[in-house]
Amino acid sequence: MTKETDFYQVYEVFSRRGNKAPMQHQFSLLAPNQEMAMIMAQENFMRREDVVDVWVVKQSDIRKMNSEERQVWTKRLDNKEYRTTKGYGYLRQKWKEKEQGMLDEKEIMSWKEVKRK
Repeated sequence: MTKETDFYQVYEVFSRRGNKAPMQHQFSLLAPNQEMAMIMAQENFMRREDVVDVWVVKQSDIRKMNSEERQVWTKRLDNKEYRTTKGYGYLRQKWKEKEQGMLDEKEIMSWKEVKRK
């Protein structure tokens, strides 16, 4: 007799609400096979939500990074501050200084002289 844990497998359910929308993870479910997992996903999800596509994937088929790979990637990403919005925080101050510098007294007085000519 097989164990119950050997009989059921974990499946991940993804869906897309529109043709241009990204796939989003919705939930996990236990099913004996892929066909039953699809039926369960349709019954539990598609009748409640308007979706154009559903993917059912066995969790064991999804590959994730191991700890060594994660360490390598975090080292590679350490020098990428320019990609985050906090890396551009100084620009607001620079823009404010630029705007204030444009309307100084000399600038305004130069406009007056141009009009007299």
